Amino acid sequence: MKTLLQCDFDGTITQEDASFLILDVFGSKDWRQLFQEYVEGKISVGRFNMTAFARVKADEPTLIKLVQDRVKIRPGLHNLLACCDRLGFEFVIVSNGLDFYIQAILRDMGISGIKVFAARTRFGPDGIEARYLGPEGNIIEDGFKESHLRLFQSKGYRIIYIGNGVSDVSPARQAYGVFATGDLLACCSEMGINCMPFNDFNDIVKDLPSLLQVKNP
Repeated sequence: MKTLLQCDFDGTITQEDASFLILDVFGSKDWRQLFQEYVEGKISVGRFNMTAFARVKADEPTLIKLVQDRVKIRPGLHNLLACCDRLGFEFVIVSNGLDFYIQAILRDMGISGIKVFAARTRFGPDGIEARYLGPEGNIIEDGFKESHLRLFQSKGYRIIYIGNGVSDVSPARQAYGVFATGDLLACCSEMGINCMPFNDFNDIVKDLPSLLQVKNP
């Protein structure tokens, strides 16, 4: 069976959330209140990002410099990508983050050729326009990660999911196997979702054969 690793970005590939950093430095003072509404299920993640980033007036080069200077990368990503190449596995990034800084960080790491699905952004005088497009090209406000996971499954892939946050819980439930850290790990424990914990991507390289063996005794 074909295997695809679907990986989150903010807090998973990075050690902190780059979008939160941008909002802390350049967003409105009440953005965390807006985020709490998302956490409580009062608004969608798409609505949160569209509203919060519309209030960010800094230009793209300024924001890219900020994330380049401040965001740290979780160790081992190059090793995991090499492992996927050896095993013939696909690796894609599906993130609720913004495309411009994800691509900038990957370029800085010397990584190219990875498919990235994230919020599409456009900079303008009224702030940043952030939109999520589903697999069929339609604008969606919620279920972005899940919609792409289902698309990959429909193409015959078994999905190994890698994530760290609350927004990763729903796609993790639908995946063949899960590597979890942070809030996702805590949620998996509380909800009885089978997963393997990780601290960095070298852990995933080490434990990926075990996960597949457990699933295929």
